[in-house]
Amino acid sequence: MKNLLIILVLSTLSVSSFAGGQSISSAYEARASNVQVSNTGIVIKVLADDNKGSRHQRFILELSSGQTVLISHNIDLAPRINAINTGDSIEFYGEYEWNSKGGVVHWTHHDPAGQHEDGWLKHNGVLYK
Repeated sequence: MKNLLIILVLSTLSVSSFAGGQSISSAYEARASNVQVSNTGIVIKVLADDNKGSRHQRFILELSSGQTVLISHNIDLAPRINAINTGDSIEFYGEYEWNSKGGVVHWTHHDPAGQHEDGWLKHNGVLYK
């Protein structure tokens, strides 16, 4: 039981250490995944939707650190951002997954099963979740 408690505490500490403004940079450097993150970025590229399985709206943001991250927003569970353009500012909260290109943020929506922390996107003052 003592070992289990230590593992849980370490797990909590490693997730907590990514909280704050540099969370994505820290997660990227640590090659971490399954980390809840929030940040703001500027749209540098709007990609075609991914229509394989659940549909996802996709775009690439550049963060203030210069790092880029792909946002993959499930539009079967949350509203699409219809008027998104290069240069727009997007705030987000979701789950970060590491990859060599800067990472992906997904779970930017509510979880209808209530098993995962809800995420969101904010564009022009409108919250999408």
